[in-house]
Parts: sequence; structure tokens; C-alpha cells
Amino acid sequence: MALKGSRLACVRGGRTLFEGIEVEVGAGEALWVQGDNGSGKTSLLRLLCGLSAPTLGTVQWCGQDLRRLREDFHRELLYIGHAPGLKDELTAAENLLLGARLAGRRAEAADAETALDRVGLRRQARLPAGRLSQGQRRRVALARLHLPRAPRLLVLDEPFAALDAAASGHLEAVLAHHLASGGSIVYTTHQTQALRGGRLQTLRLAAQRARTALPC
Repeated sequence: MALKGSRLACVRGGRTLFEGIEVEVGAGEALWVQGDNGSGKTSLLRLLCGLSAPTLGTVQWCGQDLRRLREDFHRELLYIGHAPGLKDELTAAENLLLGARLAGRRAEAADAETALDRVGLRRQARLPAGRLSQGQRRRVALARLHLPRAPRLLVLDEPFAALDAAASGHLEAVLAHHLASGGSIVYTTHQTQALRGGRLQTLRLAAQRARTALPC
């Protein structure tokens, strides 16, 4: 099992965010993508998820181009972006179930309540997401990690944002267990957390000069 990006480049608005990027993340490995704001961290994560296409280069999963196995790959992937991606009118539990079904994961109401309990939100399970604090909304998104049949690849954009110390410690433990179980993680964070329980790589993106080119 390996996620591999070769010679990746991304250009937006005539500005090269990055180019010539080489990435390979295998079982039990984590990649911490670092860089200043605007360096392209989120864009790289989206390329590695197959949510957008690179200007140049290829992304492979288990030796095959993502474009050839999109549905199979997405069953192996859990992507949690910087924004929680919740519908305000749905309850916390309903948001979890909707997200699971859209990703092709089977989950029942009891699974959603158990997952929310694991992140300390059992009492908020039936509250509309629009009534939750930013930290609670982030924990609802992260509760997807506790639904049955967790995917092998986690791609997490600023997963520690808006979490208090206790919630951050819990998330570190969950991610360490995922690595120890042979899973893979690609993540960004402005916090100082370096994941434990697996082999950690770091990749630092640097801002590039502006140029005219096709967008990614």
C-alpha cells in the first residue's frame, strides 16, 4: 500500500504554488506537509486525494493512477479539510451519517452516536451543527475517524485547529493507533504536534515566483 506523487506541480492565477514535488507514503507512515500560508499545502492535499488535477505530474495509489480507480481509492480515503464541511441544519449525528454514506461507508445511527461519544459530544449528537462552537464542529468532523471500517489513508488539513489540549491529546492518540495499525496519514498543522507511532516524513513547501501557466 502506498500513495505516490511524482513531479507534481500546481499553478493558480498565474502563480506557481509548487513544482517538482515527490511524495511517497506507505503503510505505517505519516507525511507532515509544512509551509507558510499561500505555499500550496491545501492544494497539494487535494491533489493527493484526487479532488483536483495537477498541472504536471501524476498521483498513484498502490501503483495505479488515481484516475483509473477513483471509486476504489475513495473507499480507502478519509479526507477532512480545514473547514468541517457540516450542514448547519442537520444534527451532528445526521452530518456524520451523511458524510459516511457519501463516502460509501456503511454506518448506522448507533455508530454515529458512539463516534460522537468518543470525541466527547454525545450530549450534542442531536443538536443542529449550526448551534455548535468552532471546536465542537471540528470534533464532529474528526468523529468520522471513529466510524466503523476506517479507511487506510487519512488526509487531514489542520486537524488540530480549534481543539483544546484534551481534544488534541485524544486526536494524537487516535492517529498514533492508526499508524501502528498500518494505516497512512498525510496532514498539515500549524501546531507543534509531530505524530507518534509510525515513521514520520516532513515536506516543506516554499512560495514560488509568479508566472503565467495553466491552472491546476
